[in-house]
Amino acid sequence: MRQRRVSPFLAPALCAIAWTFGIPPSGGAQEVRERRLEAPNELTMKVRMEGPYSADTPLQVVCYFEHKPSGDKTLGAAVELDRQLGGVIAALRNRGEFTGKALETLLLTPPKNTIKPQRLLLVGLGEESSLSLERLEQVGKVALRAAATLGVKRIAFAPLIRDQGNSRFEADDVEHAVTRGMILAYDTERRLQKEGLAPSWTLEEWAVEAGPDYFDSTIHGVQQAIEQAKAAIAQREARPYSAPR
Repeated sequence: MRQRRVSPFLAPALCAIAWTFGIPPSGGAQEVRERRLEAPNELTMKVRMEGPYSADTPLQVVCYFEHKPSGDKTLGAAVELDRQLGGVIAALRNRGEFTGKALETLLLTPPKNTIKPQRLLLVGLGEESSLSLERLEQVGKVALRAAATLGVKRIAFAPLIRDQGNSRFEADDVEHAVTRGMILAYDTERRLQKEGLAPSWTLEEWAVEAGPDYFDSTIHGVQQAIEQAKAAIAQREARPYSAPR
């Protein structure tokens, strides 16, 4: 891939775009904000101003809309993530090997000296016009169950929806839906474990990554999700899943 030189007249504008989407401008310093919250089942929620390429985590989850033959729109963190990976995500999408259909998944092992996460899970959002909060809640469940299969204790999540030029839902609504789905799926895992229907596994931390402009609204969405999930868990059926023979 030929690298394009950036005109000095465009450089300030590109720096502004990078700052907006949470990528520190080259040579600049940026305060890293972080907020921790407690969710059901002794799960720690962390909202951190960080990109999906720099998180020191066993599993990083990112989302993509269904591939458009005319070309996919990517901005900020989505561009930087694939740049550091050498263009693997764009190659997979352009070749039709990961198109981003609703809830489609693909697990990657990043090469050494690229991004910090040890594993990268791509989750499809489906067609951009069909995006819904219900689907985003399902994304949270899919990500949680993938983590359970891998047995990782920490997960970082970045929806990358704004970084694909979509502003259909506010940042707090997105994180509300995803986080609620994840917490409810984790509660199911814990209940299954108690009955011997799932292997022993504990999720210690779910980190939500947010750019500077969306940090506070993301916290609000996560807080709402925790409260709603607590109420939903309290209403769940207490009887065992399987009846004694």
